Amino acid sequence: MTSGVGASVINTTALTKRYPRVTALDGLTMDIGPGVTGLVGANGAGKSTLIKILLGLAPATEGTARVLGHDSAAEGTAIREQVGYMPEHDCLPPDVSATEFVVHMGRMSGLPPTAARERTADTLRHVGLYEERYRPMGGYSTGMKQRVKLAQALVHDPRLVLLDEPTNGLDPAGRDDMLGLIRRIHTDFGISVLVTSHLLGELERTSDHIVVIDGGRLLRSQTTASFTEATASLAVEVTDSDTHPDGAAALRAALAGRGVEATPAPGQLLVVETADEAVYDTVRDAVAELGLGLVRMEQRRHRIAEVFQEAQP
Repeated sequence: MTSGVGASVINTTALTKRYPRVTALDGLTMDIGPGVTGLVGANGAGKSTLIKILLGLAPATEGTARVLGHDSAAEGTAIREQVGYMPEHDCLPPDVSATEFVVHMGRMSGLPPTAARERTADTLRHVGLYEERYRPMGGYSTGMKQRVKLAQALVHDPRLVLLDEPTNGLDPAGRDDMLGLIRRIHTDFGISVLVTSHLLGELERTSDHIVVIDGGRLLRSQTTASFTEATASLAVEVTDSDTHPDGAAALRAALAGRGVEATPAPGQLLVVETADEAVYDTVRDAVAELGLGLVRMEQRRHRIAEVFQEAQP
């Protein structure tokens, strides 16, 4: 996913953006290749500022940024011709239909009238808005508005799309639908994606590569598989029983008596340290003796959230 500058879709070197009261980006150097890349950071971490600089919409204080080989400071127009952008904020005119809006955005990106209409129909169908395309957008739900914003980012067939918090305001079902659409942008059409979010689990599910920034600085950049590699511990989930109304606590005590350390996690989950494979049998036997239901016992995987915990002083 991440490789040399020649294969990069986005490359920054010592990129810095200072405002009078805050430094939004602080010497950010990163190299992003093709595929789906998740840019994760807390609100205020510098994600939106980075996107504005990449699009040539805001100048950097120091450093450089290149997108698809173009210098963002000098070639913003060339970048925007090849890049789609889905903004975080609500920006849709309420008295205009989705078709009218997306056609207009396609024309703004240089498509001829006929091509803009054809691409609009195809794109709205892809994002699941074909049946609603002639309704004024003021009557759309939040999920429908997010789909229009995604459609206008795709209508001109870009090589790269920048999606800023695309699941904001969506319910769980809407989030799942949007994440599926984002994944298909690359798998179905070969378009590279940079998607920002402060929700770590979303990026684990969607991205090939994760870039973590905090306070405008790079914390880590690596493949999602590397982030979520297996650990030397088990995730064990059990159900309660009539005898043991707190099954996880009972199992933890039973394992402690056998010299096995277990740490509580949310719900009925325990994280059990595994010095060797014999621990599997120990856990199984303890669950059976207590009369608990074993929901799952699997090798635990790292979570992206742990990166932020490790970074704390």
